[in-house]
Amino acid sequence: MDRFSLMILLTIFALSCRVCAQDIFKSVAIDTLLADDFSIRSIVVDQNKIWYAADKGKYGWIDIDTGIDEQNQIDYKDLKPEFRSIAQTNENIFMLSIGDPGLLYKIHKSDKKIELVYQESHDGKVFYDSMKFWNDKEGIAVGDPVENVFSIITTHDGGQTWKKEKAVNLPELSPGEAVFAASNTNIVIVKNETWIVSGGTKARVFYSSDKGKHWTFYATPIIQGSAMSGIFTADFYDDKTGFIAGGNYDDLNNNYKNKAITSDGGKTWKLTADGQGFGYASCIQYVPKSKATQIVSVGASGLQYSSYSGKNWIKFSDENQLYTLYFVNKNTAIAAGKNKIVKLNFKF
Repeated sequence: MDRFSLMILLTIFALSCRVCAQDIFKSVAIDTLLADDFSIRSIVVDQNKIWYAADKGKYGWIDIDTGIDEQNQIDYKDLKPEFRSIAQTNENIFMLSIGDPGLLYKIHKSDKKIELVYQESHDGKVFYDSMKFWNDKEGIAVGDPVENVFSIITTHDGGQTWKKEKAVNLPELSPGEAVFAASNTNIVIVKNETWIVSGGTKARVFYSSDKGKHWTFYATPIIQGSAMSGIFTADFYDDKTGFIAGGNYDDLNNNYKNKAITSDGGKTWKLTADGQGFGYASCIQYVPKSKATQIVSVGASGLQYSSYSGKNWIKFSDENQLYTLYFVNKNTAIAAGKNKIVKLNFKF
């Protein structure tokens, strides 16, 4: 190679590195959108609106652009449901409560009419953790085992009716294995593919390629064996690349065996940044259009950011009471937690 060609290659390389460096977040500005006496672990973004479902039966929405918000509350007999799951179709919002009875409400986006579309009781054992939709007609929610399998309900008519899946069609769980209702990110959907993550005595990934008709499971190296250890959150950038995180809720600062990555759709998992970065994590999300190189985490260790596929972590904020987040675009996310909904404006 002559000197001129070498100089061209070095110039291209330098420019490429500069572009990459410009795409890496350097800091974050946190703006409070809504403050109230509630705990929020699930949000969805509907164009310019953020819908939330909280404890004390509270729910509502806020307009990101105008700041206008509408707050409401549901009472069921003498109960104030605690909502930790929210999902949406084109026309409706769905909120699912934890605890027995499990209550699933549908809210029409246009007229805000609310309807109880599913309820379940079983000797105080009902506890639903996460809910997602594959499309406008088909959705799924998962809860802790009532028998020796996950409690899974599905809909095929846009959420108007829900059916509990038979135990014989679901994989058997280990005693003490369950799901954590930390941020509504225990279910991940990419097109028709579905992943559910577990914790407790086992920390595993359950996978379905056909919208929950059939399931298989894979072991992970995430810390497990006690009631409050395991996988609390997951995200997939595409059908191959995914990230799981969690830890031990009884040992919030422990950052060993709490982060792992897959490149084969969840069949195998490899620990990453072991002993580095955050401890217990409530929610992790890939940054959109980052080619799976950038990830944001919220939890007990604050708001943290990786620019290298989870192999490195930088703390952007000590804010440790954010429980869930959702990216609006490649440099803006909405997060929620104890008494607040905030906008995260990431700076290059």
